[in-house]
Amino acid sequence: MRGLLGFLVLLAALAGGAVWMISAPDRLPAGEFADDAGGDPVHGETVFTAAGCASCHHAPESEDKLVLAGGQRFASDFGTFIAPNISPHPQAGIGAWSLHDFANALLRGVSPEGRHYYPAFPYTSYIRMAPQDVVDLWSYIRTLPEAESPSQPHEVGFPFNLRRGLGLWKQLYLDPAWITAAETDEARRGRYLVEALAHCGECHTPRDRFGGLQRDTWLTGAPAPDGKGSIPALTPDKLSWSAEDIAYYLETGFTPDYDSAGGHMVEVIDNFAQLPAEDRAAVAAYVKALPEGGIMD
Repeated sequence: MRGLLGFLVLLAALAGGAVWMISAPDRLPAGEFADDAGGDPVHGETVFTAAGCASCHHAPESEDKLVLAGGQRFASDFGTFIAPNISPHPQAGIGAWSLHDFANALLRGVSPEGRHYYPAFPYTSYIRMAPQDVVDLWSYIRTLPEAESPSQPHEVGFPFNLRRGLGLWKQLYLDPAWITAAETDEARRGRYLVEALAHCGECHTPRDRFGGLQRDTWLTGAPAPDGKGSIPALTPDKLSWSAEDIAYYLETGFTPDYDSAGGHMVEVIDNFAQLPAEDRAAVAAYVKALPEGGIMD
């Protein structure tokens, strides 16, 4: 009996060790994203706008959306997530980070201290970002005003407050592969904007019970994370707008039915309105090319 008990304890220890190793943060190689990589802050501003950084990280009710003090609250089935301060402040923000730290956060969802970030931060989309865009974005963010407001802790209870479990979650859901095919320059630009920078799928795609995006129902609409209403589908069987209608909506917020965008989409429209017309056209072309029902081969 003692032998059996000892074997079970050993088996449990080995299983626990395996889980601990599998769930470890997957950092980028140390040689990638050196601080002397060189970035273009002018182009970085375009990346910043397309990625919607200010939409989530400016302070609630703030008139200056370039002060990235954080504090906005995002309710979900797993708890309430509070956007952190990502201004260049060396203590309250990310001013003491290196470019390598920044890239690990965006592309791997890992903090400089080696903790997993919650996927309320859309690194599941940003993982597809072009390396130079990461460098340019970092160069631009470092030009923004510092904010002294400290980041607030997320309001997440057990077991979701055990961040190590996110390492297992990433094994299932953190995938750099593109969702759709793209054969032209416009299609590739539209895909990059939708599936990476603007992270449209994070809201417009259903999630499973563990909070992972259901890629086989890509952009088919989803319940709002706060439980109030739903987010519409973008697939052609549900959205009958022309490409011109879609591009116009992304510029002005007005629908073909003379309605207007509401909720968080107002922030998204504000971002897209600042991008070149070619980018809005590329997104519209991407949406019109989606398969009905969102099912991908």
